[in-house]
Amino acid sequence: MPVTITHDTAAHRFEIHVDSEPAGYSEYFESTGVRTFHHTVTLPRFRGRGLAAALTEYALDDTSTQGLQVVPACWFVRDFIDAAGDRYSHLVKR
Repeated sequence: MPVTITHDTAAHRFEIHVDSEPAGYSEYFESTGVRTFHHTVTLPRFRGRGLAAALTEYALDDTSTQGLQVVPACWFVRDFIDAAGDRYSHLVKR
């Protein structure tokens, strides 16, 4: 079960695929140094495998690498950041 994560910059979303099949995505708005993550989805047949967590980790790592801040409007992204302790808290726009 190969899992791949890609960043579709034109669509403003990160996508996760399992065996080349779309399994979920995380959408964001971007403006002046900030990504607002507003919607994260795992398609029903792929739930329960930790894919949303892997996708969110990838998206936050990419956001950090780009030197951007985060507004976690999506509950999943917000809970993921909270659960990660200090790992991503520095990214959150106050």
